[in-house]
Amino acid sequence: MTINAHTPEPGAGDAVPAKAATIYDVAQAAGVSHQTVSRFLKGFQGIRPETREKVVRALDELGYRPNLTARSLKSGRSHRIGALTHEISKVGPSRVAEGASAAAREAGYVLDLVSLDVANPRAIEESLELITQHDLAGVLALSSTDEMTRAFETTEFRVPVYIDVEVDDTVSSHPSDLTTVGMPALVAHLADLGHRALVHIAGPATWSAARNRILAYETAVIGQGLRSIGILPGDWSARSGYEAVVALPRLPDATAFVAANDQMALGAMLALKERGCRIPDDVSVVGIDDIPESAYFDPPLTTLHIDFEAAGRLSVHKLLAEIEGTEVPQMVVPPPQLVVRRSSGAAPSR
Repeated sequence: MTINAHTPEPGAGDAVPAKAATIYDVAQAAGVSHQTVSRFLKGFQGIRPETREKVVRALDELGYRPNLTARSLKSGRSHRIGALTHEISKVGPSRVAEGASAAAREAGYVLDLVSLDVANPRAIEESLELITQHDLAGVLALSSTDEMTRAFETTEFRVPVYIDVEVDDTVSSHPSDLTTVGMPALVAHLADLGHRALVHIAGPATWSAARNRILAYETAVIGQGLRSIGILPGDWSARSGYEAVVALPRLPDATAFVAANDQMALGAMLALKERGCRIPDDVSVVGIDDIPESAYFDPPLTTLHIDFEAAGRLSVHKLLAEIEGTEVPQMVVPPPQLVVRRSSGAAPSR
């Protein structure tokens, strides 16, 4: 959108614009040193909570905004970060992007986000060609797929790059929290309710996140001594969860469906209801992500809460460490948390 600005003629009644606040003004208002304010703006985590609160309050009261143009001229480098992401309409990628944008802003950078068109096979290459022509401090790949990872690895960059991709648990010696904490809790919850046979609705195979969720599911099922009746294909959308169940010639001998995300769980619930199933009386359905709407599904969805924003923040801090030649701040992404609602119930006797 283009906005046509109108500059009025100067006159005697014109107000003198207020002088923009500096970090020295913020430091004085907060009662701290300007070095402390600078460290806060760069995302440094080793600041006492009470000090951080004072700085945040002073920033808000003074309306402080970092002058990126002046900083860039003074330092001789850009304060803009280019970021690519998939499926920005989905809750997971959008929240990762929100966390990344907030972390960049707090550190005095601007995140230029490009959402890829999944229907365009050349979208990644075209977007990389575009952003590499701009003066950037660094480039970030958020919610990366296999295709995006390969494209980043084969592109020559003049600036630091960080790829936010889940380490594939099938080859990693350090499994993710989903495999070690989240999915075991979700499957144990179903086992405690008497469920012995489960079905998984998976995400797209080109996402390491989807592969990790399959592995986490299979590992947890074995760990509880349960049976997996099968794995149905999906693509993260509610439509794919619905179609996965509709495509079954008959319902499997399972008492619970474990969807790889909440949207697919929503679609599966509708399809199961259309086939005459009562949830959770006849079959339980659980998901992963804990999207805001999951508490208002019919019935409300049992799920795993994932802190996507923290993951986005961590990605930016890792990139900033490369850009500024500093240590990565000590940050911990909270592990998945089980959220029990009414879509899971006691297994029916069969």
